[in-house]
Amino acid sequence: MENKVTSHIVKGAILSAFGILISIIVTVFNLYEVSWINYINYAITIGGLIYSCIMYANENNNNVTFGNIFAHGFKTTSVIIVISVVYVVLSLKVLFPEMPDKILEIARKKMAENPQMTDEMIEQGLGMTKKFLLPFAIGGAIIGTAFMGVIASLIGAGIAKKNPVDPFAEPTA
Repeated sequence: MENKVTSHIVKGAILSAFGILISIIVTVFNLYEVSWINYINYAITIGGLIYSCIMYANENNNNVTFGNIFAHGFKTTSVIIVISVVYVVLSLKVLFPEMPDKILEIARKKMAENPQMTDEMIEQGLGMTKKFLLPFAIGGAIIGTAFMGVIASLIGAGIAKKNPVDPFAEPTA
């Protein structure tokens, strides 16, 4: 009987759901400036991807190569990227339309803390931030998640047990 392998789509959807849940908690409870919450999200994503790679190897009776495991991990990452980008667009435009204003206010506070920034420089910076907020958010989701996914997939593929079967070896029986 052949083992059932959990799809990378299912694993990516589950990890994305955790990330979206944390993002919703941050938004609803106005925890934008609490940076450690983002680290929880990163840890869940990286840990989940590593576990996904190990689980994939185990579901295949460890008859996989480093490349097979890495590919599975990065496919899972790709699913997370797609879902994250959709969520970013929906959250900024539909679900939480006040979020861009909160982000700009936080940016204003951070810029005002810098004594070298003049009021004119702050306004110019905020204008650019407002203009490019959505593209930067989408780009950040893609690049950040892809980077985390590559690292986690490499780690997962490295630590997963592997017994690759050589398809060109002659049977000994």
